[in-house]
Amino acid sequence: MEGDVYYPSAEVIAQAVLKDWEATAEFARNDLQGFWQKEAEQLEWFEPWEQVLDDSNKPFYKWYVGGKVNITHNAVDRHLKTYRKNKLALIWESEDGKFDRTFSYYSLNREVCRMANIIKAMGIVKGDRVTIYMGRVPEIVFAMLACAKIGAIHSVVFGGFSVDALQGRIADSQSKLVITCDGSLQNGKLVELKRIVDDSLRHCPTVENVIVVKRTAHEVPMEAMRDHWYHDLCALPIANGKCATEVMDAEDPLFILYTSGSTGIPKAIMHTHGGYMVGTYTTLKYVFDISDEDRFWCTADPGWITGHSYIVYGPLLNGATAFMFEGGPSYPYPNRWWQLIERFGISIFYTAPTAIRGLMRFGEAWPNKHDLSSLRLLGSVGEPINPEAWKWFHQVIGKGRCPIMDTWWQTETGAFIITPTPVVPLKPGSGTRPFFGQEAEIVDEEGKPVADGAEGFLVLKNPWPAMMRTIYGDDARYVSAYWTKYPGKYMTGDSARRDADGYYWIIGRVDDVIKVSGHRLGTAEVESALITHPAVAESAAIGLPHEIKGQSIFCYVQLNPGYATSEELSEELRQHVSHHLGPIARPEEVRFIDKLPKTRSGKIMRRVLKARAQGLPEGDVSTLDD
Repeated sequence: MEGDVYYPSAEVIAQAVLKDWEATAEFARNDLQGFWQKEAEQLEWFEPWEQVLDDSNKPFYKWYVGGKVNITHNAVDRHLKTYRKNKLALIWESEDGKFDRTFSYYSLNREVCRMANIIKAMGIVKGDRVTIYMGRVPEIVFAMLACAKIGAIHSVVFGGFSVDALQGRIADSQSKLVITCDGSLQNGKLVELKRIVDDSLRHCPTVENVIVVKRTAHEVPMEAMRDHWYHDLCALPIANGKCATEVMDAEDPLFILYTSGSTGIPKAIMHTHGGYMVGTYTTLKYVFDISDEDRFWCTADPGWITGHSYIVYGPLLNGATAFMFEGGPSYPYPNRWWQLIERFGISIFYTAPTAIRGLMRFGEAWPNKHDLSSLRLLGSVGEPINPEAWKWFHQVIGKGRCPIMDTWWQTETGAFIITPTPVVPLKPGSGTRPFFGQEAEIVDEEGKPVADGAEGFLVLKNPWPAMMRTIYGDDARYVSAYWTKYPGKYMTGDSARRDADGYYWIIGRVDDVIKVSGHRLGTAEVESALITHPAVAESAAIGLPHEIKGQSIFCYVQLNPGYATSEELSEELRQHVSHHLGPIARPEEVRFIDKLPKTRSGKIMRRVLKARAQGLPEGDVSTLDD
């Protein structure tokens, strides 16, 4: 260690699959397509591609044009021909620790085929959309892989979202099938997943069938002809036996995943079989140095892109063992995660700064009770990690041995974009440099590069295989949201700065998106939920700094005539948002206001509200209407 730079040890360098970062970076810089061709050749294709990258219709880039492939073939099928057939693919532990389930690649294949046969029996064919709304159970993995196997497009919705959020996503995707659980467990409490699905489907006429996995075994209503217990379906002859893997074009859609935007309608980000497969495979291989011996634990939920890329697809594409835990970090005690690392011999641990900050509060005694010597790499995802949390994670959990892979990326990018590898010197709080083949830039409002050390807008200059192809069903919104402000460059929506060593420091979102514990929520979604309450005339939601969550939701509300401000009404409105969007969206505070500050064109001045909430100067208010 020198100042605030942490250098990799000789042991880390000796073990790393990629020892010369600079040489690989130079190769990718000089021959972008050659680099990504080399990586794609490590995987199996039914038919080779004719062209690595087609950039003739920017920004609608195509990768591995003409290639035929299926991501499930590479994540599961191909391993059955090797020694990995009997290797553990997935380890799962229940929240209460009473159950654990393990699946070799052979048994994972059997489960995926069974699920795929059942989905096909529901009339689902290539190109149909399937909404998956489940807790963290193995069946969510089977469902995703099964959809991909038969060419259906999966749309996973985070199991913490409530009725409105689920309904909007099912309706937008026009799903024909929903796969859910009777319920899930969260900190010992029951989450009524099936009842939420029932409420959502009142306004979703495209859904023909619902498959229900029994997890909590509490009583739930089952609608005749529409709802089917998964265990009953598994007992039918049609469920058993092999299921052929569909031959897909590299550019065929694999999944859509909704991400909050600056408007009320979440964006349906679409990823494809070929490019997304190569991107997740390559980034996990190099960044986390993953090998056959590793047990990789990403603590994210499969309902977010992190879970898609680095619980399900990335580890399985690399033939690794993935660990999945149903519960959270501190239930029933703050040593739950450390207990699991010790018990299962986890070697790579990838989590969010929110969780690290939350566990820091409980001190060092809890992790020090456990043998964490199996760990060799740590990782951070979801938001910038503050240096204090980075150092605690490094020293207390990693015992000073384990480099921290601080990764910056998005639902839209599909895979890591700014990230170190284990041999790169680390600076706490910096994601270091762009991944191989990528060039990033910090620009001002006009798109001109800013000086090192100055804050600006982060843009990406080169296409990459795992990039989103479009917003599903809305090409025009894709172009306007990501490619219009700085023509020829991808606009990330984040502010950042670059230091003199070329290291990037992400500062945060510049649009109307709030990141609560790493989860993206649009201000418009929160405001739309509030306005459905009869007391609310108008509202504005903002994100404020929060010691644990990174950001918290703070709302200003203007009441309709006849309603009086009160603590009770404030609490009622917080509950109202929680009911409509889910507990993750519950505002930290609702404050009443006579009039919202707006420009003459009617735009709410959130900058003024943020300053007001924090007791800071409100700056130039000359553009305000009043």
